[in-house]
Amino acid sequence: MRILVTGCEGMLGRAVMSRLGVTQQLSGVDLADGDLSDGSVVARLVAEHAPAWVVHCAAWTDVDGAETNRAAALAANAEATGHLARACARTGAGLTLISTDYVFNGRAGAGYVEDEAREPVNYYGLTKARAEEHVARLKTPWQIVRTSWLFGDGKVNFVKTMRRLLGERDTLRVVADQTGCPTYAADLAAVLDYLVSGRHEGVFHATNAGATTWCELAREVARQLGADPARIVPCPSSEYPTPAVRPANSVLLSHNLEAVGCPDRPAWPDAVARYLSRLETGRVDCP
Repeated sequence: MRILVTGCEGMLGRAVMSRLGVTQQLSGVDLADGDLSDGSVVARLVAEHAPAWVVHCAAWTDVDGAETNRAAALAANAEATGHLARACARTGAGLTLISTDYVFNGRAGAGYVEDEAREPVNYYGLTKARAEEHVARLKTPWQIVRTSWLFGDGKVNFVKTMRRLLGERDTLRVVADQTGCPTYAADLAAVLDYLVSGRHEGVFHATNAGATTWCELAREVARQLGADPARIVPCPSSEYPTPAVRPANSVLLSHNLEAVGCPDRPAWPDAVARYLSRLETGRVDCP
């Protein structure tokens, strides 16, 4: 299948290109190829690459920056997705949107199922909710794949930052009142491979198995590196005020992946171990 991957140079885009490129005919576009918030650019790129499916990884991901750069964030996330959806509708191509746990309000007890009502508490989440609305209106095949707390090969992510800081400081204070599902980009790419190859349609929650807090995730990084987890000290979110409110509980519960036969995802500590192994052996390819 001829597949176009947007944001091909980002953390997830690179993982998708590596995974799907084994069995599919891929082409990738990124910022240098044009601004996806421009409808004419999107129409040109889709016409040039003539994909049967588009995996839309490109996005504005600066959660705090979205609060002060609202027009730019909305254009990058919602308007660009709308242009892609219209281009796919014209050509009959399928479309996969990578979305986020931040479309939810964070007040759920156990977490969020796929058909839960969207109610974002920050502007970044609103831009992704709007993007989802564009995709869900498509008559051609579509997928909305929500994920969370992504880490993997690239310049910056939480796991990599904790590894660095553990080498620089005796103790680290890390937020302990936000709960979510860490996700390794390589494992998410495997799920996307399954969904796109099978042309499964609908909304899916794709994370590594299990949920945790940022503090416990940092402690797991310490354990895997042979450091004392007690060096990670829990603290409330109020100690680190940010422009964007974060949902307290953004756990994504998965039912639809299981319904289409997708294999179980590895537990998040296993994913952390595999990623740290890449870092420790110097096998991580950073853009």
